[in-house]
Parts: sequence; C-alpha cells; structure tokens
Amino acid sequence: MTVLAFIIGVVVLVVGLAVSIALHEVGHLAPAKAFGVRVGQYMIGFGPTVFSRRVGETEYGFKLLPLGGYISMAGMYPPSAATTGEGDDARPRRRRLFETLIQDARTANDETLQGDGAGRAFYQLPVYKRVIIMLGGPAMNLVLAIILFAIMFSGIGVQTATTTVASVNECVLPAGSTQTSCAADDPASPAAAAGIRPGDVLVSVKGTPVDTFAEASAIIQKSPDRQIPVVVERGGTRQTLEVTPVLATREIATADGGTTTAEVGFVGMSATVAFVPQPIWDGPQAALAQTGQVVGIIWQLPARVYQTAVDTITGAGRDPNGPLSVVGAGRLAGEVAATDTPILNRVSGMLALLGSLNIALFVFNLVPLLPLDGGHVVVALWDGIKRVWARMTGRRAPRPVDATKLVPITYIVVIGLIIMGGTLILADIVNPVQLLG
Repeated sequence: MTVLAFIIGVVVLVVGLAVSIALHEVGHLAPAKAFGVRVGQYMIGFGPTVFSRRVGETEYGFKLLPLGGYISMAGMYPPSAATTGEGDDARPRRRRLFETLIQDARTANDETLQGDGAGRAFYQLPVYKRVIIMLGGPAMNLVLAIILFAIMFSGIGVQTATTTVASVNECVLPAGSTQTSCAADDPASPAAAAGIRPGDVLVSVKGTPVDTFAEASAIIQKSPDRQIPVVVERGGTRQTLEVTPVLATREIATADGGTTTAEVGFVGMSATVAFVPQPIWDGPQAALAQTGQVVGIIWQLPARVYQTAVDTITGAGRDPNGPLSVVGAGRLAGEVAATDTPILNRVSGMLALLGSLNIALFVFNLVPLLPLDGGHVVVALWDGIKRVWARMTGRRAPRPVDATKLVPITYIVVIGLIIMGGTLILADIVNPVQLLG
C-alpha cells in the first residue's frame, strides 16, 4: 500500500504539473486570440508530437516530453529584410554559427507570416497588448497558486490545537524524573483535581473567553500557584471549575525562533488537534509570501545549483529550501502521499506542493531573458520606449525591434537551463532533499 500511495502521489504531481502548464499556455492563448493574432499551434510538451487535432486555424496537441509547453503565434518577430525586399539577406553567403542561428530564426518566423498571418502578427500589436499576452501565462500560474492555497487554508484548514480537551494527566510527575507512569504517592494533576475531563470544551479561563488552546495555555502559564476559574462546556451545559496551576519548568519558544526554559503554570491537559478553516484571505497571503521567497531563490539560482552540485559530490545534506527538479518534486509528492497520516493531511500537503510549483512557474517565467516570457515583455517594452522617444524628438517611427538578433543569447540561456536542470535531476536522484525526515 505504501508503494501504491507513493506512485499515486507521483502521478498526481505529474498530472497537476501538466494542468498547470496547460493553463499557463491558455493564459497566452486567450488574449492572443482575443487580440486577433493568428495562433498556429497550442502544444503541451516538446519533441515529437504524440497526439494533435486541428480546431479552426489552431492545432492543439501533446508532445513526447512533458517538460513545458508553447503556443506558436504569427510574427513573434518582424519580417526579415529578405521578406520585405530590403537589404541583401536573400543573397547566399558564408555565415558564422551565430549568423546562421539568427537567419534560421528569421526564416521560421517568416513562415508564420504567410497567408493571413501577415496581417495578424504579434509584432504588429500595440505594446500593451503584447505585454498582456506574455504576462497572461505567468499570471495564470499565480492565480492557480492562490486558488490552491485558498483551498488548503480555507477549504481544508490548518491543523490547530482546538479548545476541546483531548486528554487529562492523572498526576504531576516529579521534575527531572524518568518516570513515565503515575505512582500511588504522586499528586493528582491540577486539571484532574479540578474535574476537567477529555471532551470538555474550554470556554473561558480566568474570565477571559478563549478561541484556541494556545490562548488558554498562555493564561494558565501566567497563573502558577493561583486558583483560577475555568469555564468548560460539557454535554451542552457550561460548568465553572476551579483550577490551581502548579509551577513547572518548561521550554518555551522565543521571538527569534529558538527556545528557552522558564517557570510557568501547568495543569496537565492536552488539546484535540483538528483542521480549522482560516479566513479566505490567508491563502492568498501565504501564496504572495511564498512568491517573495521564490524570487530570492530564482535570482540566486546559478549559485544555488552550484552549491547543490557541491553537496551532491561531497555527500553533504541538501538545503531543504534549495531548488528542485521535476524529479525531486515528484519524489516529494510520493513521500507526502505515502506518509502514515490522515488523508486530509496528505491532500493538504499535495495542494501545498502544487501551489508552490505554480509559484515557481510564475516567478521563473518573469525572468527578463529570452526565451522566457519576461524576455518577450522586455523586448515589447523596449520597442515601446523607442517609439515614444521617436515621437518626442520628432523622428520617424523606428522599425519594430528585431529580437532575432538575440537568438544567440537565447541559445546560451537555454543551454544554461539544460545544464542546471540536469544537475538538479542528478542531485534529486543521488542526494535528494529530506523534508519528511
């Protein structure tokens, strides 16, 4: 059953990632079609086509490697000089590698401008429409992440110690003792002596209404050796019980995340832990907070991948907050699904993982480098700046920015991403992140 649960977790992650990629591309597709751009293909994955179907002018399908997706729009770049009849690009000549890459990109782009694509090209759109199309994909991932976190926080809830008493200690064990059970001469715990029973619901402590067990504990800890009234609800009726917390030494959390010892009041009862739905805004807040954390990781990605490689070679433990590959994410999904916990815990963990992946897709695609969406946004904005400057200086409108000149840099970025991705995949196989201990 553990192996089956692990496999189910991996499958859920793969399907969830595929849906996230599909919706990302829908985020590009919908505004592109709304603005009249001819979209030739909508594909999930890369490599050979496994299945496709043409609907209208667009071919929809799946490719062999489900590691991303794309839509093919007419005229992502302006036509080459060979197409417009300007310059001498049509004249054969020996080209260096980068020149060949640029020309190949221009040729492929020119093919999308044939037929009705010539008047429905991406590069012909106003700048703000191009930006909307390119930001539509990442925005879709952010919205999906917010929805997933909202379901996790408000639909399922966060595990919280409730005001329902789970158990009551029979006695107070001697301080520093290794004793695990009560002896005949051990004093009864204050909770037991006061008559508190499992199942009682704490209503107020020392005259202060409490909504969580943490609130009740805070009051009790501040009241050692003093009799305080505790109102509980039992069987539909409320009762007031007098409790005298004893002085005990306990570890308490400090503001900097550490712990310290302190003498506090102790009554000897524990709370029932349950999923408590949180306010609807808690999920979006958590998503945005995690987005900020991912931004920090993305901008340090090369250094973090290098450190991951070093940790893998030396056998050191991986940073739990470091980058992961799809293999690592799938492994974590399997571990979450296979843990010996209630089903709601596992569902909540899967939602958190899928939400985090969508945040990573959102942030990563905003990096201002081609071929990522952020790179296309920068090109569109630069085109707009040039046009505004021309109008301000009374000059003729410039030609559209030819981003094919950046194709060599794009290839370098792609090669870098492949190297980093391969490094992370190897690390996730040989030296995986241990989050579940």
